[in-house]
Amino acid sequence: MYEIASMIWRSEGEEKEAAKEEFLEGVKLLEEQLGDKPYFGGDNLGLVDVALITLICYYHNYNICDNFINEARCPKIIAWSKRCTLKETVSKFFPEEKRAKEFVSQKEKGFELCVD
Repeated sequence: MYEIASMIWRSEGEEKEAAKEEFLEGVKLLEEQLGDKPYFGGDNLGLVDVALITLICYYHNYNICDNFINEARCPKIIAWSKRCTLKETVSKFFPEEKRAKEFVSQKEKGFELCVD
């Protein structure tokens, strides 16, 4: 998932759209595994949740950029990420929206420099 996410930032045109679709397929697989449980570990935050929590930043940042990961397309993962970020132990490690936007902007500029 991380590699595909970086492809979204680094590529353009058809390659970018293909990476988005591949990322969404991965999210759909995660949604299937999550099912109707509040967390991947069941009723409580567990090991799989902790391993995937870092992807929350990706979801949030991609919503800032392209809004292609949203509640209409990925309702279970969006709800899961919101539940996770309500936990203080999780939320204190994620940047505010303004800082996330700045990071994404700088990251995109950096990839543009690498591509040119």
